[in-house]
Amino acid sequence: MPATLALLKDSFDGKERQRAVSFWSIGSWGGSGLCALFGGLVASSLGWRWIFWMSIAVAAVSAFLLKDTPDNKMTTADRPRFDWFGFLAFIIAMVALNIVIGQGDALGWLNPTVIGPALVFVIAAVVFLRVEAGRADGFVDLTLFENRTYAGATLSNFLLNGAAGTLLVALALVQQGAGLSSFQAGLLTLGYLVAILGTIRVGEKLLQQLGARRPMLIGCAITAAGILLTTFTFLRARQYMIVAFVGFTLFGVGLGFYATPSTDAALSNVPGDKTGAASGIYKMASSLGAALGVAISAALFTALSGLESQSGPLSDLFLGRTDNIDIRFAAVIALLFNVLMVVVAIIAIALTVPRDDPGVGR
Repeated sequence: MPATLALLKDSFDGKERQRAVSFWSIGSWGGSGLCALFGGLVASSLGWRWIFWMSIAVAAVSAFLLKDTPDNKMTTADRPRFDWFGFLAFIIAMVALNIVIGQGDALGWLNPTVIGPALVFVIAAVVFLRVEAGRADGFVDLTLFENRTYAGATLSNFLLNGAAGTLLVALALVQQGAGLSSFQAGLLTLGYLVAILGTIRVGEKLLQQLGARRPMLIGCAITAAGILLTTFTFLRARQYMIVAFVGFTLFGVGLGFYATPSTDAALSNVPGDKTGAASGIYKMASSLGAALGVAISAALFTALSGLESQSGPLSDLFLGRTDNIDIRFAAVIALLFNVLMVVVAIIAIALTVPRDDPGVGR
């Protein structure tokens, strides 16, 4: 993914680059929107293991499509040495963090098995930041974040990808609480997929007319509103599925408005010789945000679902069945965490992306 963004920056400019980024976003975000629907269909008809085999087939087709793609690389003399120390410190920190998030509730937060990785994360993260701050060819070029627009676009990209936990929690809720199959649950995201595919080019046009800041803010606001609708778990199952469908659709609209302005703002505000590094960090933020967002959302949902009657006096607010109130309440908390991430993204954009950021000719 970083390589594809770097090629776009090198091959296109101005409006042509923005259009290219839009189609790139359709493939990227559209693919993520398709996966819930397609995964549910495969799991219901063939079994969940087939999802992995089909993913391998998709990767093989992708490799074939890349065979004629022109290359663009540094000469051997200009190519920096790979920062193995920074890479290993970063990987150790992220793996340790995921262990803490994923296993903390199951093992106990004060269990040495959890405290150990937590300490490893802190030490590895501190070492990573101290070492990388003094390197010109580090694994992560921290000097890129001196550009406020790039920093804001990358941070908001991290947070909005983290909101992918919304899909996990809401789909798990309707399967566990309402008895839907994986395919039926996946159908709730159909509006999300269609909305992303239909609005990404709209985001491109808004970028050209308004600059990057306003479409990014509008997109985040719509995304937050969509996720907020999925928190209405107090409704009856049929009512909730209708509201959640609308919420997922708004989620997709918001991401469609946000995608191209954010990516273009990130790419257009870095020097040409750092395009590869900037693209890598921007896409790493996407993957890392999604991984941590899903992990934290799942941890919250699982931990709270295992508690009995934790909703207490709030139980009277829930309509319909009462035997699944604990799951519904757990989903509310996990989904509100995703709303919080988008709100933080809005604040980050408002503080970093300039108002007069032109969208044309950058």
